[in-house]
Amino acid sequence: MKQFKLCPIVAALVICGAVSLASCTSKKENAAEQTNVDLQQSDGITAEMAYEGVNNYCHSEYDWSVAKENPSIMFVKMEEGTDTEFKVVFRSYTGALVNFYVEKSSGKTRIVESVPSLGVEDEVGTIDISDYLEKKK
Repeated sequence: MKQFKLCPIVAALVICGAVSLASCTSKKENAAEQTNVDLQQSDGITAEMAYEGVNNYCHSEYDWSVAKENPSIMFVKMEEGTDTEFKVVFRSYTGALVNFYVEKSSGKTRIVESVPSLGVEDEVGTIDISDYLEKKK
């Protein structure tokens, strides 16, 4: 888990250099366009990008205030994926798991929620992980 703390920083620095060359008409438009260009140039996304995007998504969508006293009850971690997908898992303070299956070639991400204690699993939608990658200058 510790190795992934540095990887998003390194990836962000690489993206940072590329983004700083773009013109500044609209920061959000330029950042989104740059992310798409990065994905096209690299023929997909890396494990670090998958982790960063899911982590950003989870921090924007879920209330982390309950984890302030006990940070270990909520977390995002990489799990073993396949040849075509990365698997990133978010654990909620309730014990529910949200599995993110990030396609390596496109960044399209399936979201599957599960409650292991109840044996329940439900596919809840998709996102484009590039929408959740930090755009830094």
